[in-house]
Amino acid sequence: MTAAQRVQQLRAEIRRHEELYYTHAAPEVSDTEFDALMQELKALEAAHPELHADDSPTRRVGGRAAEGFDTVEHVQPMLSLDNAYNDDDLRAFDERVRKGLDLGEVGPSYVAELKIDGLSIALTYESGRLVRGATRGDGTRGEDVTANVRTVRAVPLALNGGPPGRVEIRGEIYLPKQAFARMNQEQEAAGEPLFANPRNTAAGAMRNLDPALVARRGLSAWMYQVVAPGDLTAGPPLHAGMLRQLKAWGLAVEPHWRECDGIDAVIAFCEEWREKRHDLAFETDGVVIKLNDVAARERLGTTSKFPRWATAFKFPAERKIAMLHRIEVNIGRTGAATPFAMLEPTVVAGSTISMATLHNPDDIIRKDIRPGELVIIEKAGDVIPRVVGPADPDAAQRPAPWVMPAACPVCQSPLHKPEDEAVWRCENSSCPAKLRRGLEHFASRGAMNIEGMGESLVGQLTESGAVKSLADVYHLTAEGLEGLERMGKKSAAKVMAEIDKSRRNEVWRLLYGLGIRHVGERGAQVLADHFGSVADIQAATREELQQVREIGPVLAEAVRTWFDEPRNRELIERLRAAGLTVTGERKVAPAGPQPLAGKSFVITGTLSGMSREDAQARLEALGAKVTGSVSKKTTALIVGTEPGASKTEKASALGVSTLDEAGLLSLLTSSVC
Repeated sequence: MTAAQRVQQLRAEIRRHEELYYTHAAPEVSDTEFDALMQELKALEAAHPELHADDSPTRRVGGRAAEGFDTVEHVQPMLSLDNAYNDDDLRAFDERVRKGLDLGEVGPSYVAELKIDGLSIALTYESGRLVRGATRGDGTRGEDVTANVRTVRAVPLALNGGPPGRVEIRGEIYLPKQAFARMNQEQEAAGEPLFANPRNTAAGAMRNLDPALVARRGLSAWMYQVVAPGDLTAGPPLHAGMLRQLKAWGLAVEPHWRECDGIDAVIAFCEEWREKRHDLAFETDGVVIKLNDVAARERLGTTSKFPRWATAFKFPAERKIAMLHRIEVNIGRTGAATPFAMLEPTVVAGSTISMATLHNPDDIIRKDIRPGELVIIEKAGDVIPRVVGPADPDAAQRPAPWVMPAACPVCQSPLHKPEDEAVWRCENSSCPAKLRRGLEHFASRGAMNIEGMGESLVGQLTESGAVKSLADVYHLTAEGLEGLERMGKKSAAKVMAEIDKSRRNEVWRLLYGLGIRHVGERGAQVLADHFGSVADIQAATREELQQVREIGPVLAEAVRTWFDEPRNRELIERLRAAGLTVTGERKVAPAGPQPLAGKSFVITGTLSGMSREDAQARLEALGAKVTGSVSKKTTALIVGTEPGASKTEKASALGVSTLDEAGLLSLLTSSVC
């Protein structure tokens, strides 16, 4: 079998497994087996660049971050839905539909679908291939997030026998409960505030400028509507048929939808899922009810905001009353002091709640939450427990208002709050709570990956005084570990082996593990790639740091502030002396002539002969700078198909010249010659 044949075979096999997993919920292989197929395909494509294909499964994750999003126009406006909150609202909706269609007392057929709590998305396929993904935006125009959408494995890059022309498919990008829980575990381990709910987290991820980071979030998707240019009644006559058509094309369709004969069947469906929804792997906050007959929808039409043929039934959030015993303060690894409520254990939406986040002191004051009284609690988005407010705010006698402590509850150092922030912080770098959280983060899988050094062992090491600094980890001995609880000779030897192995980690892992504020995994990788060594990062000025791609003023300031602290520089020296890798490979632009040095370009729209990432890489290899916004300093705006209106208008207003794709190719060719 030739390489080309094996590549085609692997692509088809991977697409089939993705469809089985996301569309049919019937996987045939394990994650490990799937990953092995993907790795084989990546290796073959790397060895044979001539076999490149934009719709290959390996092209889901973009290698470069964007600097902004273009806005694009939807084929048809993405309208909102009117809401129904009870049976009477649903019957009133049905009455309006019957009256509008002159049906008398005859109930029409509806389709009831679970309302996904996520981010609305519009996917454009051309000749069966994904060419664009856009957010809802203002309903008429949305942000072009194609690079991010391509990372979502539930979205096929090519349809199975899709329509020959151009079609827009609408759906919802969402964050599964398991992925959301994992993200919050990582936030908690890092001493950072928890994400509020899966919907906001999904929306924030989709608007991230780095597709590689979006890919790690674990987003998924359900599709529910086809919008074709021109005659909208040219497809299946019933909405139920449209859903079946989407699934046949290989798109993921939420499987619990139901055709309902009349409004009574709709009401029964809503009641059925009021409690069953808690067992789903994703969040749903209601049911969407749509008229089944597509032609009848056209007759009913829309208002300026809502379609007259659909409505959204919203499930009420389950609330309970519980005693708030006290408000305590948690200190994270960055020193953030976050208040949380200690509650009488109470069952809410299927789980027992005894603690709830209170976000910050301002939120407590605004809600007038006081320890020692009954409060209303609920699960925000049915996931994160939160205190809504006092159960009886007008009671004659209430406990005294809560006051944020002036000192750290762990080390008693004064707490400080910057004027531009809502968060109080402990600034004592030797605070035991900060050290404990910092050590948990340092040893975590995403950072130094010291297996066996979990929460229990970290707690013992810090409480016993065996570790008073991150550098002390590398002076531990097997004999010293053996004296700790649940740490026998064999376990101690394993931990010591893991500690020794971590000395050889890449520089970016050390940078991330240090817990520098605002420096995540991606920021650490960018810094390590650009500077190569910790010493060069430490020596860099704020201006030099900001010149690094993806490094903004906030991150640059945080890095400079951290390295300006004498105790931190001492820590770096101790880690270097302990044998940790502090110097790596500096990954710079390819060597060669730089004929475009000093020139600046902006790319908008879709390029047919290459991806925007490839175009950017080729321009930068020739010395050019590629930015996300047009300014007076822009040399030229490169315009592909469906360009962003704002960028083209600004280029015209500023007199910036434009290049089409042919002009770009000519520029690249002439610059190389």
